[in-house]
Amino acid sequence: MAKVTANRIMSGTWGEVWLDGDYVAECYGLQAKANFTKEDVNICGQMAVDKKITAISYTGTLKMHKVNSRMAMLIGDKIKNGQDVRFTIISKLADPDAYGAERVVLRNVSFDDLTIADWEAGKKGSIEAPFTFTDYEFLDKVEA
Repeated sequence: MAKVTANRIMSGTWGEVWLDGDYVAECYGLQAKANFTKEDVNICGQMAVDKKITAISYTGTLKMHKVNSRMAMLIGDKIKNGQDVRFTIISKLADPDAYGAERVVLRNVSFDDLTIADWEAGKKGSIEAPFTFTDYEFLDKVEA
């Protein structure tokens, strides 16, 4: 394995997001996680209780500067009318000092809420859009 140097650490400054094929220029952060549901497993001859993964749920958050009404236009009226709208997100992190770029696609994305209004005098506007998804695939991986 290659020695890690500070210049090889990937910076989120070089992150990009596409939502259903549209570039989200106002995005300043994205997190996607796999959460494991575990059940206790007692094993004879062992005092420690082990764990078995029995399910996985995928969650995430899209963080955006408030520059438009993108989310309201994408889901607002549809959700009010009973539609369960789903999306595809592609995340890309490509720091020019890194060993390469990482791209991952998140499929069947369902947003958990819609920020209708949230502002405060003297502060930059931002929106956090939490979501769930059911599948992902790495399109590009970074290897040292």
